[in-house]
Amino acid sequence: MEKEITAFISYLHNVKKTSNNTELSYKRDLEKLQNFMAEKGIKSVTAVKAEDLESYVQYLEDNHFANATISRNIASVKAFYHYLTQEGIVAEDISDKLKSPKIEKKMPEIMSPEEVVRLLEQPCGDSAKEIRDKAMLELLYATGIRVTELITLRLSDVNMQLDFVICRDANKERVIPFGGAAKTALGRYLDGTRESMIEDKKSNVLFANCSGQPMSRQGFWKLVKYYAKKADIKADITPHTLRHSFAAHLVENGADLKSVQEMLGHSDISTTQVYANLNHNHLREVYAKAHPRG
Repeated sequence: MEKEITAFISYLHNVKKTSNNTELSYKRDLEKLQNFMAEKGIKSVTAVKAEDLESYVQYLEDNHFANATISRNIASVKAFYHYLTQEGIVAEDISDKLKSPKIEKKMPEIMSPEEVVRLLEQPCGDSAKEIRDKAMLELLYATGIRVTELITLRLSDVNMQLDFVICRDANKERVIPFGGAAKTALGRYLDGTRESMIEDKKSNVLFANCSGQPMSRQGFWKLVKYYAKKADIKADITPHTLRHSFAAHLVENGADLKSVQEMLGHSDISTTQVYANLNHNHLREVYAKAHPRG
């Protein structure tokens, strides 16, 4: 099974042009399946039967994996078997009847505008680290880009004359504007600070860590946690919270969903619709509190 998993990951990378994170997720899920089958004495994909896959799903449920985790594992198995069938490695798609558990959709956690301001005001010193941190936080909230997109931005992706960044995802790219606060913070960072921090002076990477290497997801995650604590924000703030807050605040202030969808890079507008629902809930709360017969 290991050979087929490797071939499948290679197919995702070369043909489907998936991201590294997606490939790692599939690989992790399928290795879990491989280990389960090995314990049952099944080592070949052609020896796996539909009931074996059902036993695997039952194993995930019995071990109290979250519904979202089980659903993701099932999606990985289905994608894998679709590939195996397509390539003629197996005669039929035995994953076809696997059903994912129902997942209760949770509303994304968002920060209030006041909390965002408190967070963004925390890095206010003159050290290279604080200047960089300020630029990263301001840009993240100004554009709503994903953490991976933020830390992989290149110097050439930033247009300081027209105030926009270019984000690339597989074969797609999108242009996202940013406002005055982000421009000021970015300008200060680019005015000597970046050059002083980055080890490889020929590198096109925009943000470097304190060792002069490209910033990592974990490094930026810790940075957000540090400033959230410093700002006395009690909620569990993550970098993605700023992305959610960016979208929710835009919709709350009148931005149309199609524009927000384009900026976020959502392929389906139904994903963006959640922010409109958040806004409706907020309006109901305001009405209930303010209307004399609410």
